Amino acid sequence: MTAVVPNIAQAPMAKPRSEFRRLLIERRSEVLSAWVKEQLREGRSESLPADELRAQGDEFIGLIAEPEETDSILDHGSEGWAPARAFLADLSRSRAQQGFSPSETASFVLAFKRPLFAMMRAALADDAVQLGEEIWRATELLDQLGLLTMEEYQRGREEVIRRQQEEMLELSTPVVTLWDGVLALPMIGTLDSARTQIVMETLLQRIVETGAGIAIIDITGVPTVDTMTAQHLLKTVTATRLMGAECIISGIRPQIAQTIVHLGVDLGDVTTKATLADAFRVALARSGRMVTTVPASGTQRRDS
Repeated sequence: MTAVVPNIAQAPMAKPRSEFRRLLIERRSEVLSAWVKEQLREGRSESLPADELRAQGDEFIGLIAEPEETDSILDHGSEGWAPARAFLADLSRSRAQQGFSPSETASFVLAFKRPLFAMMRAALADDAVQLGEEIWRATELLDQLGLLTMEEYQRGREEVIRRQQEEMLELSTPVVTLWDGVLALPMIGTLDSARTQIVMETLLQRIVETGAGIAIIDITGVPTVDTMTAQHLLKTVTATRLMGAECIISGIRPQIAQTIVHLGVDLGDVTTKATLADAFRVALARSGRMVTTVPASGTQRRDS
């Protein structure tokens, strides 16, 4: 009779949890208190209250003590470490948005080494070999967590910078109403593709809202005009005309005029003026209006 041998390879046994993580569960409160003090020592995370640091630390300890030892925090396919990765991602990006420095953000993880190692030395003092192994495992894990924290912090800072750039672009392209039916878009700084898109969207939206028939684009604050800048201006003029409005470009200084001629850029039948005041006079004339001054005597004198 042939004996049936079970296929144990189909049900591998998980490795036991590291001793230092088992000790974390047993001495959680003790390590947590020491960790909070370490973060507050020498001004670390001083802008956060101790209660908030304690709550974040308590959640963090639970997340790193629970996953199986076979997984790595850097293994993005590991489901066991997914909650810890998500927690550190949220914490790092939040601190980046709050204005924390990279070192202050990383100290959340790095400050955990001192109380963790002190706990292990006290618990494993009689076994130098095991103590060395556990310190190495803990160091490797915390270094991985620290790297992850810095990566997420950098992503958070990039998001803040990108959002600030978008807000600055919006603020740098205000569309103002000079007169009934006459809009003005004073531009300051370099005109690139991204900004051109915002300029067109902002201007066209205001034309729809106000029903304006004339739009003045003032480039007095644009430092230089090259071929690309001129092309962006022509695109904006074309889009404005498609909306049924006429476009005037003002702020054409002598240097800019020479540059446009040298580049061979054809502005076509686009009306250009040296100053915003000149462009405004043209806009009023084309809308059938004129500006007059009223002398003290009461007689009117037409102002050219």
